[in-house]
Amino acid sequence: MAADLIRIVSRDSPMALAQVERVRAELAALHPDTRTEVVAVKTTGDKWMGDLALVEGKGAFTKEVDQALLAGDADLAVHCVKDVPADRPLPAGTTFAAFLERDDIRDALIHPDGLHLDQLPSGTRIGTSSVRRIAQLAASHPHLECVPMRGNANRRLEKLAAGEADALLLAVSGLERIGRTDVITEILSPEVMCPPIGAGVLALQCREDDTELIDLVSALGDPDTHRETTAERMFLHVLQGHCNSPIAGYAQTEGNGELSLRAKVFTPDGKTVLNAHEWAGRLDPATLGTSVAVALLRQGARELIDGIAH
Repeated sequence: MAADLIRIVSRDSPMALAQVERVRAELAALHPDTRTEVVAVKTTGDKWMGDLALVEGKGAFTKEVDQALLAGDADLAVHCVKDVPADRPLPAGTTFAAFLERDDIRDALIHPDGLHLDQLPSGTRIGTSSVRRIAQLAASHPHLECVPMRGNANRRLEKLAAGEADALLLAVSGLERIGRTDVITEILSPEVMCPPIGAGVLALQCREDDTELIDLVSALGDPDTHRETTAERMFLHVLQGHCNSPIAGYAQTEGNGELSLRAKVFTPDGKTVLNAHEWAGRLDPATLGTSVAVALLRQGARELIDGIAH
């Protein structure tokens, strides 16, 4: 890495590139003399529109980005934390240097006629391929039908307009990043639609030996987001869920600095829902994540997850 140039690698979707622009802007504000350059790569997950489980699951969105970083073709990777597998370590030789201040963790309903979730008539087709969303809708709104829909947010909005679904569920943070909050009909509370682990968090990943760059970008990190993300990822790591496991949860920092973690594990049909919610007290975030995972394992989460084909 030239001291004055940072090559930033990312997926090449409009949303991923918008995320890179946020990082570039924050870096420029902190280090005006540092130049940045974008290295955009197309990942397996972006090319494959079928079931992610058939292409190694969530790692499908990170593998090519990791490869560019490890090969020295880039210096810094920007990831959505929710796309980075937590059931296995980061690729050897890499580390997270910072978690940026968290964006909105909630899901949004998009309905062309402005109907809210509770107003949708029986048989309404919801476009989503997320096992987390499908399981929760099956539990709370079993009269709705989910139809598979992959692709970036812009592409899904096009599919909705073309009549491939009657409504969509998309992340609020993603719609904010691409400037399309105008399409939101209703923002769903985490109680109605529990978010994915790592929702709304952007991570900066570097090579472990690049200490100069790690020091430079670590200042972009947000301490509360770091604690929340550490708890959530340790929870997922202990649970060892796979990409077909409907798992949801989020850590929250209260006004007094107290950290809590709420998490759920579902069967795909939504008929079984396991719940846990704990506060950290004096526990560190990783211990909180472990404790919540163990609480769900005591309720039978292991058997539930292992019983799902993947």
